[in-house]
Amino acid sequence: MRELKKSTRIVIKLGTNVLTTRQEWEVSVPRSQGREIAEGHIDLAYLHRIAHQISRLRSLGKHPILVTSGAIGMGALELGISRKVKGIDLRQACAAIGQPLLMQEYRSAFAVYGLTIAQVLITREVLNNRTSYKNLRNSVETLLSMGVVPIFNENDAVSTDEIGTAFGDNDQLSALIASKIDAELLVILSDIDGFYDGDPRTNPQAKPLLTIEELTPDIYALAGGSGSEFSIGGMVTKLKAVEIARDAGCPVIITHGRLADILPRLLEGEEIGTLFVPSVPLRNRTRWLKNARPAGSIVIDKGAMQAIQNKKSLLPKGITQVVGSFHENSVVSVNGEAHILCPFSSEQLRRIMGRHTEEIRSILGPEAKELIARPEDTVFL
Repeated sequence: MRELKKSTRIVIKLGTNVLTTRQEWEVSVPRSQGREIAEGHIDLAYLHRIAHQISRLRSLGKHPILVTSGAIGMGALELGISRKVKGIDLRQACAAIGQPLLMQEYRSAFAVYGLTIAQVLITREVLNNRTSYKNLRNSVETLLSMGVVPIFNENDAVSTDEIGTAFGDNDQLSALIASKIDAELLVILSDIDGFYDGDPRTNPQAKPLLTIEELTPDIYALAGGSGSEFSIGGMVTKLKAVEIARDAGCPVIITHGRLADILPRLLEGEEIGTLFVPSVPLRNRTRWLKNARPAGSIVIDKGAMQAIQNKKSLLPKGITQVVGSFHENSVVSVNGEAHILCPFSSEQLRRIMGRHTEEIRSILGPEAKELIARPEDTVFL
């Protein structure tokens, strides 16, 4: 039996594959309130079952937080698009159409059980910026204190990989949320019932692993590819999510979302799916700095790298190159090996790179900082 009963703050990620109606489910799916459920559409009956389970968690004093997929797929189906949605413009259009439709279905399902939901749309920029991240954290705390169920989704209508605002998949988004709000458990509900020692879709001899203590290279080597037509998350992205959550001391369970009463059963300690044991948690600020997407990068010489590895401050003398354009107090990559919170803009760094510390204020003014990064503003990846 797993000791999960004490977990109060629980992040639950619902993947596209478990949210949509598919012929291969071996579960009898009843019709919901007399409405027909078309193949490939959001399964309204399943949403009601999830809402019922969430209401049971709430009655036990738990604070569930959902991370949902499905907006792009729902928008595509509304438009009659049956192929994979490609291209930024089309994906954003489908997300804009699908998101309100998706949330309306959530609202209807959860209202049956007296639950109020809140839509929370975010991009990478929100979590990368320390101020907006703190504001988001405070908002979530307020919602939970009011008994509201926050439902997160990436703001696909505005976020893109090209401008660095996209998370890439909701597995990592769910892990980042679990990390940021100090969740005690992350449950990733998928269309596979755990992590296997092979691909169970193609290898009938593959066996599930009930518990994984460490994310070794061998574990990564076992991870497979992507799933459904509208889903871009595979097992590799789930392992990346596990890594983020483990840094926060948050255990992760990957399991099949269509199993009956899966959420209450997990909290009762049933050994369903794969449990990834957390590591020693990093400080909240360290996790934020590690997981933020850098706004730019700098290259430093061997001596400067050795200095920051020995927990000394980074000085301008060691900088040999500044890449990209970024503002003051941005997260910046150092030689691709570390992240720093940099008090200087890219333009300012270019003016002082290679100079001695005592020259900074004569170049940038008397109010300028004297260090590029202190040890507490540096985290190695």
